[in-house]
Amino acid sequence: MGKAVLRGMVSCVLMVVFPSAMFAADSSAAMLRSNGPTWVNGAHVPRASSALFTGDLLQTRSDSVANINQPGSTITVQADSLIQYQGDSVRIEHGGVAVATSRGEATTAGDVKVSPASLAWTEFDVTDVDGSVKIFARKGDLMVSDGTGVVTLAQGQATTRDETSDTTDKDGKKRDKKRAGAAPAAGGGILSSPWAIGIGGAAIVGVTTWVLVQNNNPASPTQP
Repeated sequence: MGKAVLRGMVSCVLMVVFPSAMFAADSSAAMLRSNGPTWVNGAHVPRASSALFTGDLLQTRSDSVANINQPGSTITVQADSLIQYQGDSVRIEHGGVAVATSRGEATTAGDVKVSPASLAWTEFDVTDVDGSVKIFARKGDLMVSDGTGVVTLAQGQATTRDETSDTTDKDGKKRDKKRAGAAPAAGGGILSSPWAIGIGGAAIVGVTTWVLVQNNNPASPTQP
């Protein structure tokens, strides 16, 4: 096999594998620290820090809380809560969270979405119990959308919303919108796992070594 072909193969591998490994290292993974019994995607997690990936379902018990830390945001998951981590937001299935963010981290509960009004440091609480969503703007203003419109909630104010909005069918009768279920939990995309980075690095080393060996051996008995 000619050197030009070998170089082309190495270039293709580097273009595909190396960017993938870099993407994995720069994923939206956050660090989770639990204080008490906590489960991620149904599996118990230790008190020590562990990674949390987009799509993961996090559950706390009545005697436990958990902290999700990422650059620019800290999310405290209250006791007896079930939430889904979505990278730039969290979805509450039950329970509550306390959010402190400078990156616009949002929170949704049913049809209700709560997000900072600006990228200034903002702190707020959102709880969803029995279909009632309670919101408190502790620091900074919030934008609250409930499917019927968007309102501003000023710092220091609180409000309550139903987690689902009423809609009207073709007969003019009001009915409750069905709440969409949580997206299937995921342990993080394949590119987000340490395995992807390891496999990518091994592939690069293996192919590069093979090329070097080929280059150091005669291409044929008659051509050095």
